[in-house]
Amino acid sequence: MQVLICPDKFAGTLTAVEAATAIADGWRAAVPGDEVIARPLADGGPGFIEVLATALGGTRIPAATVDPLGRPVTGEVLVLGERAYLESAQACGLHLVEPEKRDPKITTSYGLGLLITAAVEAGAREIVIGLGGSATNDAGAGMLAALDAAPLDAAGYALPFGGAALAGCVALGGVPRTRGVRLIAATDVDNPLTGLYGASSVFGPQKGATREDVLLLDAALESFAAVLEKALPGCPSGLAVQPGAGAAGGLGAAILALGGGMVSGTTLVREMTGLDAAMDGADLVITGEGSFDAQSLRGKLVSGVAEAARDRGLPCVVLAGRVTAGRREAAAAGVTETHSLVDHFGSVEEAMSRPVEGLTELASRLAGQWSRG
Repeated sequence: MQVLICPDKFAGTLTAVEAATAIADGWRAAVPGDEVIARPLADGGPGFIEVLATALGGTRIPAATVDPLGRPVTGEVLVLGERAYLESAQACGLHLVEPEKRDPKITTSYGLGLLITAAVEAGAREIVIGLGGSATNDAGAGMLAALDAAPLDAAGYALPFGGAALAGCVALGGVPRTRGVRLIAATDVDNPLTGLYGASSVFGPQKGATREDVLLLDAALESFAAVLEKALPGCPSGLAVQPGAGAAGGLGAAILALGGGMVSGTTLVREMTGLDAAMDGADLVITGEGSFDAQSLRGKLVSGVAEAARDRGLPCVVLAGRVTAGRREAAAAGVTETHSLVDHFGSVEEAMSRPVEGLTELASRLAGQWSRG
């Protein structure tokens, strides 16, 4: 029997690679004769670089950068030929900021600009940037500042970091230094920069924004988008309403303003990891994530895997930390059955503290039920 294991990350506990390894180990322990293929996945958010490097190899170059509060951290540039891959979450990630310090009015994407500079210095001619899981809401203003195009106020002074200060932006302090390198955003978020479905309204609250903060940030980003349209020749008109401009706190808008493109992170990873070809030869698909809920069924990575399995007539099993999605809705999306670590251990605390053990045990149990061996 051929078993394809392709989970997303289990946020807060395991990377996609770690989750896939635990599931594969559990299946092999129970039925050593089966062919187990691991294809860990990502959608552009945390884990993007690790998933691609695991599948494709390449050269991983450490790069000094800063987190959303300006504190030193180390990121990576994955180089494959003349193309480099970056993960915005390594510099802008919500996981880098303590819950009590999260404030999208002041957090900055400056660190991503440093990673872009490192990729340019490494000789890349094209840079693919995975967007997702950000603590920032500055429409890439910090990123532009790191590229020598700092937002300026009416007196010609550089503005403080963060989305709130952008209400006072009237110009950029220079031309972004990218040496003609093309930027591509990899994300599955199609939200615009501003408005009811924009970056501030939809994602701001999970980054620490109050209702008042959301209104302030939304107005600031709308004003900043107008500045970008005037200052950058490659910027599309109507930047604030472009699909995907609101990804990662508006980083999508900055990349589009620089003349960059946008692709589906999930589709990119599926193609580059050979997921579809592996699925064509599989007898069973196992996927998973930290929380399999109603949101999972609205275009997230796991539902995409389930739908692809369904279209091939393959059973698809979801292993998750917690399962709250409705059974009928999951079945309609192509999910054959679900299993959760919370149910396996009997408590959230145990599920969070012993995820590798839990996934290994669940996979062994599944092997006993599903394997023809």
